[in-house]
Amino acid sequence: MWGLTRRQWLVVLAAWLGWGFDVFDAVLFNFVAPNVIPTLLGLKLGSPEARAATLQWNGLLSALLLLVWAAGGVLFGYLADRIGRVRALTWAIALYAVGTAACAAAPNLETLIACRVVASLGIGGEWAAGVTLVAESVPEHRRLQMAALLQTASPLGLFLATFVTWFIAGHLMPDQPELSWRYVFLCGLAPVLVALGIRALVQEPPGFVPAPARSPWAGLRELLSPQWRRATFSGFSMAVVGLLSWWSVNAFLPTVAVGLANERAAMLGLTGAAVQQLAEGWKAQAGFWFNLGGLVGALLTVPLAHWLGRRSLFTVYYGFAAVAMVVVFGLPWVPEWRLMLVFWVGLSLYGVFAAFNFYLPELFPPRLRGLGAGFSYNIGRIFAALGPFAVGAYSAAQSQPTAGALQALLCLAVMPLLAAVTSRFILETRGLPFVGTLPPPVGHA
Repeated sequence: MWGLTRRQWLVVLAAWLGWGFDVFDAVLFNFVAPNVIPTLLGLKLGSPEARAATLQWNGLLSALLLLVWAAGGVLFGYLADRIGRVRALTWAIALYAVGTAACAAAPNLETLIACRVVASLGIGGEWAAGVTLVAESVPEHRRLQMAALLQTASPLGLFLATFVTWFIAGHLMPDQPELSWRYVFLCGLAPVLVALGIRALVQEPPGFVPAPARSPWAGLRELLSPQWRRATFSGFSMAVVGLLSWWSVNAFLPTVAVGLANERAAMLGLTGAAVQQLAEGWKAQAGFWFNLGGLVGALLTVPLAHWLGRRSLFTVYYGFAAVAMVVVFGLPWVPEWRLMLVFWVGLSLYGVFAAFNFYLPELFPPRLRGLGAGFSYNIGRIFAALGPFAVGAYSAAQSQPTAGALQALLCLAVMPLLAAVTSRFILETRGLPFVGTLPPPVGHA
């Protein structure tokens, strides 16, 4: 099928599952934050104090996740070049699964943070190993399609996180919000089975040769050398904007949906479990439309990359994302319409991530590919951490936190707009042989 052998499809499936569960484990906290943070801080659920604390701590913990994620991405990117793509992918998946499941037993916020740090190292490392493994294992004429297919696992991972949270917190245990989040976190252990299967069944790409033994710092210095500096900048500049914007939206979309639901419940005079069910339902709606948009946007990257090239692809996606964020977060919509219109933010701001799966590996030679892709994609998380932190701090300081979060997300539209303007300066890799050979830094597009 599609010119791929059984072994190649097995590689794609392994990386697809690893990436989907990576996102699943990464965002579980965002969905249960309105319950877990007040519970561990001893605040009454649904109170103004609980909402403000949730926004503030959600921003802080999301920022921490991104910082540790960046370290994990660089570390496992280096390991993928040194010990193999498959081994690095296996270890990363096992680490984030165990770390996420351990959150279920957290007795306080400090322990929860420690468990999230462990999970974040693996979450950051999975992407670099997975995309490199796929890029080097499939035929050249199917590389873009497989890269886009790989990205479809991300919104489906979010769909799964949305469903698991709704099913446990909104359906099975709507009257036990102080306890239900522990069972949600426990579901994060499922990817361990994927890790075991990968280790047993998946093989390294043909011709893989471990990179020479040297410290990660030597590799990083080479990425910043004159030969590879522009390639590194091209990948980093596009990734950092996507990460900052996506994480700011994704971290607070569930909280905004809950805030809107609580306001509607107060208008309708709802109390108790009815409020919780409405909040979980609206949270699921927001996640559904955002993820559906991301799924459609990811699939569209393949024809657009062939038609427009990589550089113009980023221009179109980021330009549309800026417009979508202004429309969705800045205009006065009734809550139900606002949740549906998030589809367009997902299509652009989420869909563009499929392009990273084929663009970043194209920028670097095999001996630097894992580290180069991992560094370009994940080091941007250090800067992206400022997004959730700023949105959370601003929202918590407002008299109406939900309205404050919408205002902060509206202001964030300047980031994809800036990326759309600056994308004309990045390297164009369409048509280049996939061996990491790039044009000289000066005088070429």
